[in-house]
Amino acid sequence: MKRIFFLLLLVQLLHTTDSSAQVASSKLGHVTWNHLALQVKDIEASKTFYKDIIGLTPVTVPDNLKAIRGWFDIGNGQMIHLLAGRTTPVVNDKNGSHFSVFVDSIDEAEKFLTAKNIEFHKQVRFDKVTQIYFADPDGYLIELNQRAK
Repeated sequence: MKRIFFLLLLVQLLHTTDSSAQVASSKLGHVTWNHLALQVKDIEASKTFYKDIIGLTPVTVPDNLKAIRGWFDIGNGQMIHLLAGRTTPVVNDKNGSHFSVFVDSIDEAEKFLTAKNIEFHKQVRFDKVTQIYFADPDGYLIELNQRAK
């Protein structure tokens, strides 16, 4: 997951505005996320998971990439890109690499995961926020938090 973060950072650096490339600056400039790329073993299984379990909207991929890519809208012009070709195991735990999403109801999310037979770990954080952790088909860990009301 550290490699993914650094890859995202490198991509962001390469896509800065041309004025920032011409003028040296003491800071990176305004940065916003473009996408998170996850290399996956089974592209079709991962596409199904991110569409049907996470509930993301697929984004059209160019025809020449459809067999090896899956893109999903996560809002605000940002995406998750699934990339075929992973051959090494993904090993994460809740205290390591993961990404987190808000859900409307942690209780409803728990019922949904249970109904789908997806294993998860539920805990109450130090500030009394309930969290759920579960893995995608490759082992990338996802944390769920309920948005404060």
